[in-house]
Amino acid sequence: MRNTQGLEAMVDKESKRRAKILTIDIETSPLVAYSWGPIWETNLIEIIEQGQIICYSAKWLGGKQTTKALPDYKGYKKGVIDDKNLVADIHDLFEEADIIVGHNSNKFDIKYVNSRLLYHGYKPPSPNKSIDTCTSARTIMKLPSYKLNDVAQYLGLGKKVQHTGFSLWKECLEGVSSAWKKMKQYNKQDTKLTESVYLKLRPYIKNHPNLGMSTETVCCPKCNGEDYQWRGYAKTSASVFKRFQCNDCGGWGRSAIRDHGYVTGRNV
Repeated sequence: MRNTQGLEAMVDKESKRRAKILTIDIETSPLVAYSWGPIWETNLIEIIEQGQIICYSAKWLGGKQTTKALPDYKGYKKGVIDDKNLVADIHDLFEEADIIVGHNSNKFDIKYVNSRLLYHGYKPPSPNKSIDTCTSARTIMKLPSYKLNDVAQYLGLGKKVQHTGFSLWKECLEGVSSAWKKMKQYNKQDTKLTESVYLKLRPYIKNHPNLGMSTETVCCPKCNGEDYQWRGYAKTSASVFKRFQCNDCGGWGRSAIRDHGYVTGRNV
């Protein structure tokens, strides 16, 4: 008879040691404010209504993707913007995630989510790490533009969903069903592109959280891959460690144990 309890324990142990990586992108409503103008200058006199999150798309690395907009929630009324239930879902996702990935997310998405969490009275979700693919791209590459669409196309990963511009947001705020459908498509594709850009950049990200910290075996610190080749040594001011390159993602790592067989000037 098969030992299902033992198998379940192994699966449970495996799931616990793997970091949960969430890629997310949000869409928001505009500020409503008084202004003397001229057009395109943000010389606001008084803000009448703060922006809210109207749509989000989140995808677990190696797992499912969820895309929801305000009309997907019970109690939605055309022309009424209330992101309370949507923010609750994002809070739950942040609570579960070990690492949050987004494009320009450190400056926008994460701060915006925090603003709405505070507004609705939430305590901070459990601590997590963040990876901003826009910042990573700027650090790693020299490009004329670091917008998601431009970085993704440069890397051959596809492009964003085309739309009508601000009129799409206006139609969503007016409750037009076809506009909400388009908004979700746009949001969903942005998240997919961000994840693809992240995976492409990941082996080059020097400050990437070490995914091997919670494992009992040697594995790639970038992707948890266990297919690697030992290549030389990593030296610090006090110690020497065997170095390896991952055959899956190409990232570099080193042994957690000092190589006591290494003598400066030769290998023994």
